[in-house]
Amino acid sequence: MFKTALIDKTSDLLDTCKRLDITLTTAESCTGGMISALLTEIPGSSASLNQSYVTYANKAKHAILGVPTDILRDKGAVSEEVVRAMAEGAVIISGASISVAVSGIAGPGVAQRTNPSERYISLRTIKMKQPMIASISDISGDTMSAWQPLNTPLTCLLNG
Repeated sequence: MFKTALIDKTSDLLDTCKRLDITLTTAESCTGGMISALLTEIPGSSASLNQSYVTYANKAKHAILGVPTDILRDKGAVSEEVVRAMAEGAVIISGASISVAVSGIAGPGVAQRTNPSERYISLRTIKMKQPMIASISDISGDTMSAWQPLNTPLTCLLNG
């Protein structure tokens, strides 16, 4: 299901996490659990992957991750503020060392949107005062770009 380059990068990430005794958690919206699926493709991933949350609906973002309803209402699910709150909630409730959160516009019907490729990624560690944020809104709608929400967090985690 996943491209070899992504598997290799994920394996490198998990090796690094294991060596440094780092645990990961994910909070996913538009990727629908694909980051977690990618991580669990690697044998031994349970040594580093703590838990994952797929919070596609706003109600789930609030109920599971504690994203404030006023932020969801005022900023919308596809916003820096929401993805920051997702990352913060995931790292706090999971107890993992690092969280990666992704929210964006993806899936059926995106071509009708103003910016059909807008996605945000946030990384949060227990010790960070503010989550790191990456906007990857320049992604085109082709097949290869569908893997970018998986590739970008891996690159950030490996290089961060």
